[in-house]
Amino acid sequence: MLSTAGKSGAMLEEDPDQTYENVLAEIQSFELPIEATLRSVYDDQPNAHKKFMEKLDACIRNHDKEIEKMCNFHHQGFVDAITELLKVRTDAEKLKVQVTDTNRRFQDAGKEVIVQTEDIIRCRIQQRNITTVVEKLQLCLPVLEMYSKLKEQMSTKRYYSALKTMEQLENVYFPRVSQYRFCQLMIENLPKLREDIKEISMSDLKDFLESIRKHSDKIGETAMKQAQQQKIFTVTLQKRNNVKFGKTMYINDRIPEERNEVVLKHAFEEEDENEEEVLTVQDLVDFSPVYQCLHIYSVLGDEETFENYYRKQRKKQARLVLQPQSNMHETVDGYRRYFTQIVGFFVVEDHILHVTQGLVTRAYTDELWNMALSKIIAVLRAHSSYCTDPDLVLELKNLIVIFADTLQGYGFPVNRLFDLLFEIRDQYNETLLKKWAGVFRDIFEEDNYSPIPIVSEEEYRAIISKFPFQDPDLEKQPFPKKLPMSQSVPHIYIQVKEFIYASLKFSESLHRSSTEIDDMLRKSTNLLLTRTLSSCLLNLIKKPHIGLTELVQIIINTTHLEQACKYLEDFITNITNISQETVHTTRLYGLSTFKDARHAAEGEIYTKLNQKIDEFVQLADYDWTMSEPDGRASGYLMDLINFLRSIFQVFTHLPGKVAQTACMSACQHLSTSLMQMLLDSELKQISMGAVQQFNLDVIQCELFASSEPVPGFQGDTLQLAFIDLRQLLDLFMVWDWSTYLADYGQPASKYLRVNPNTALTLLEKMKDTSKKNNIFAQFRKNDRDKQKLIETVVKQLRSLVNGMSQHT
Repeated sequence: MLSTAGKSGAMLEEDPDQTYENVLAEIQSFELPIEATLRSVYDDQPNAHKKFMEKLDACIRNHDKEIEKMCNFHHQGFVDAITELLKVRTDAEKLKVQVTDTNRRFQDAGKEVIVQTEDIIRCRIQQRNITTVVEKLQLCLPVLEMYSKLKEQMSTKRYYSALKTMEQLENVYFPRVSQYRFCQLMIENLPKLREDIKEISMSDLKDFLESIRKHSDKIGETAMKQAQQQKIFTVTLQKRNNVKFGKTMYINDRIPEERNEVVLKHAFEEEDENEEEVLTVQDLVDFSPVYQCLHIYSVLGDEETFENYYRKQRKKQARLVLQPQSNMHETVDGYRRYFTQIVGFFVVEDHILHVTQGLVTRAYTDELWNMALSKIIAVLRAHSSYCTDPDLVLELKNLIVIFADTLQGYGFPVNRLFDLLFEIRDQYNETLLKKWAGVFRDIFEEDNYSPIPIVSEEEYRAIISKFPFQDPDLEKQPFPKKLPMSQSVPHIYIQVKEFIYASLKFSESLHRSSTEIDDMLRKSTNLLLTRTLSSCLLNLIKKPHIGLTELVQIIINTTHLEQACKYLEDFITNITNISQETVHTTRLYGLSTFKDARHAAEGEIYTKLNQKIDEFVQLADYDWTMSEPDGRASGYLMDLINFLRSIFQVFTHLPGKVAQTACMSACQHLSTSLMQMLLDSELKQISMGAVQQFNLDVIQCELFASSEPVPGFQGDTLQLAFIDLRQLLDLFMVWDWSTYLADYGQPASKYLRVNPNTALTLLEKMKDTSKKNNIFAQFRKNDRDKQKLIETVVKQLRSLVNGMSQHT
């Protein structure tokens, strides 16, 4: 357009008339817009508007002329056409009349048809509507049926099916009828139904969790019973096979071999009776709430929430189950209830693990079990420490074994429980030791400490069947006769065997080898011998009512018990089938145990014998100022010697060295007591008559020693016990002070055993007596000489004693 305007401008400059012609041509060409063209007309030259208007009028006039020419050319045709129209006007009016009449007649004739046609149309409209309604109803009916089915499922608590129905409604049916209002109401109601289902299923789950918490003990009891029955069946089958092939089984059974078949038959009969009554965890617990809730939350896409809730609640229940009652250790029922609840809990978890996918995992159950196992071990370690009854500890052990075997059957590791059993085994042995300490005390209290009288062969066989005693010489003796030991010996031996049986009971079912069990039995038996029995023997020996006769019998008893230890080792060997020649076999320490008891008894014999001697010596009633002796030994001393003779007669049953040592100890103690009597600081004076009387008593002691009250002494060994007294009395009897003083310190001295200090003490007491009894001694020359001699000897003895003190 700009180019056109430019061209117009150029034209106006060249030829204005030609330019206007061109502008008019452009205007007539109807090219729009024409503003630029008109602007070029008005802007290029002055008075252009006027010239242009003139040119425009001329153009218009030319066109009018052309139009007039055109009309004149066609006017005749137009006139002819009008003429033709006027000719057909009459015919047209006739035709109109005929058409009107025909139309009237048709209208009259078609009124009935119209009515019928309208009826037909109406019917067809109704039919179409009905068809449409049927189609829509057929489209809506499945939706309504599914929704009705949903309501029915909700009312019958089939929530998982209800959720599936909701999915079908949303994905398949609702899109078909989404334009209807009732569908919108249904769609709006589905979220509420889903929430209701979640709440209801969660409520059912809570009820389920509460139910299994209450019934865990029943579940655990059933599971433990089944595990125990299975174990009994397995062990019984093994024993049957061993009996069938002629193998002897001792390790877990005290039943004699000839009764094995009867016991095995009875066990299989019980197994057959219980087989029909086997219940599973599914029989005891309805797990449908868990499955249903899991499926519901899975369908709702909220499975993780459900899993977290379930695990959290079960952990809380686990903590409650693992919390024991404060008095659980008082009865076995308390432990049984504790174990059954724990077993029931983990049996349920194991079932959930295997029948669901992802609700619980093996890692989760292992973590839960490790937490529970640590708590269980701590609880058992704490509560078992209060158990003082070995039967209760044994029942606890059996419960732990069944508990461990049951959970091991469900795949839970239980090695730590068996390690705990070894701790409890030590406690069990301690309770056994305490129990048997009471048994031993009762046996010692009831014993008469006299040889066992035997009046018939039956009695003899009955005793040697219980206690391994062999004495060919005694067997040859006629009845009645006596066994050297007292009644306590066979009873002790029997009780030691019973202890071994009791200790063996704890070793059963611990999955240990025969070598380990043999070692445990020997170690526990050693504890019984070295600690319990030894302590009971030592306490018995120290009791004040145990006299010398009883002590002698105790020594004899310990000798026979020591000899029986090898039979106890054979007894353990028969139980475990482990030879004593095995390198690591522990030996029984009975030799040292009974040797220590004998040494204690021997020492107590020496002590009591010396005490008895002291009692007799305390009865001594010397007149230390007598002028002449009585001419016979003192009565107390003769009673003492007679007592010693009777006692040493009893000592003939003791080993020779024991009797000799006791006799030598008694004589030495008697010698020492008599010497102390002479040198007593409270005794201020002694007359020669008292010394002579005392010499008579010492002579009786020497005669007793020379009579060999206990055989086995060589020469005058026993008389040497009184050598100190003899030399001291001989010195005073013969008054041989010159020899004593001259030979003092010489190996061949006649008075080598006389201590200067002892002689000085006794001589001073005689000097004082001589002064008081001889008032007129100064008027008799002999008495004066004797007094001077005494004073001289006293001075020499004092100087000798002082010299010894300085030398020392």
